[in-house]
Amino acid sequence: MGVKLKKGQGISLRKTEHDLSQVTIGLGWDINEEKGKGLLGNLFGKKAEDYDLDVVAFLCQSDGKVLDLGRDANGKATLLDSDVIFFNNMHHGSGCVWLTGDNRTGEGEGDDEQIIVRLNDLPSQFTKVVFVVQIYKGIENQQSFGQVRNAFIRAEDAKGREMARFDLSGGVEYQSCRSMLFAELEREAENWKLTAIGTPSESDSFVDWLKKYA
Repeated sequence: MGVKLKKGQGISLRKTEHDLSQVTIGLGWDINEEKGKGLLGNLFGKKAEDYDLDVVAFLCQSDGKVLDLGRDANGKATLLDSDVIFFNNMHHGSGCVWLTGDNRTGEGEGDDEQIIVRLNDLPSQFTKVVFVVQIYKGIENQQSFGQVRNAFIRAEDAKGREMARFDLSGGVEYQSCRSMLFAELEREAENWKLTAIGTPSESDSFVDWLKKYA
């Protein structure tokens, strides 16, 4: 078990202690079962939509901004082949960051989504990796982090050893929250620092977060 971080805390991931050649950033969550529908409600009620949480990574330059937004010939940002890793752009051009898949229900044990980062090989122009989590179509489906429980983000080194973990329970405090700035990795002189942030937003789109980094 790695170091448990609280909101706002950070830890240095040292190369002398951990194998940072390939770090797994894992995200997991469960959903509270809806109560009080009763037998008839379960038989005839409308089936609730699954919670589809997505983890997204922004690769930032030394000025804290995302440089490559994958613009097309007209200069419009498409996010394809960009420095933003998400379900429609799962692999970064450097070959050092990729999303392993898109879990649309959160079912199963362990990590529900993973982003792999080869920290030792990540080009030096990238000094920070920001991790955002969103509930896809959260507003349309009337979903929020208030119904999410056992949410976590954790970092595991190339040898499968958990280095750090940030647990976040839902509840009334997050009833109107549909996305979250969950954590960030920041380059240090010789190491990387993982910081637990946990800042919520009512928006259900990571693009609103991206505007702060573009």
